[in-house]
Amino acid sequence: MQFGSLSFWRNFRSTNKQYVVLGLGRFGRAVCSTLHQMGYEVMGIDSGEKQVTQALNDNIVSHALQLDTTDRQALAEAGVFEFETAIVAIGNYIEASTITTLNLKDGGVNYVVAKASTEIHGQLLDKVGANLVIFPEREMGCQVARMLTRPNVLERLDLDANNSVVELVIPEEFEGKTLQELQLRSRYGVNVLAVAQQCTRGGVENIQVNPNPYDRLHKGMVLIVIGSNEGIERLPM
Repeated sequence: MQFGSLSFWRNFRSTNKQYVVLGLGRFGRAVCSTLHQMGYEVMGIDSGEKQVTQALNDNIVSHALQLDTTDRQALAEAGVFEFETAIVAIGNYIEASTITTLNLKDGGVNYVVAKASTEIHGQLLDKVGANLVIFPEREMGCQVARMLTRPNVLERLDLDANNSVVELVIPEEFEGKTLQELQLRSRYGVNVLAVAQQCTRGGVENIQVNPNPYDRLHKGMVLIVIGSNEGIERLPM
């Protein structure tokens, strides 16, 4: 999964301005860097001195500490349990990841996101109280496959196993037609949330929520639709 994607970052609470990231490998660094660039205060933690020093030198964190995250007392003394949201990025070390997650939940951290490397690892994290378990490598693989087979899809937010919200560039079949003429709900079982214009630099702009069903679609426009994955996959993309 891309760390800047809708499905990952929207799980964080917008009112929260402070985050702690435990584990400063590639995934942890990506989370720190993105949050820091977004203006949030980020504490990075790792058991390795090199990783902590590098995070500080690269200016991807507000603060960084070297400590053993499986040591509950050390976490308490560092003030980790005062954070509202924590991201456990120790995916390749199952025991340390699981114990760290348990420590955070027992210590009173309200929302814990934990990276899993295997299905069993994910089940363990779920059982010790992780609020959100993610599989970055698997989800990145899925996203690459979708990008290759569905190039019209700009962004996708999986609501659950069966339903999603997608941003897609209108296919040639839709050009010059109105939403009323396309009848997307009856034909594909999807609802149009908004219509937008694709930016030359990527993303969308000029979003029109609840679009006029009689306005005609033109090249370069983007539909934001919600529906079942089955219906979305049947769209001519």
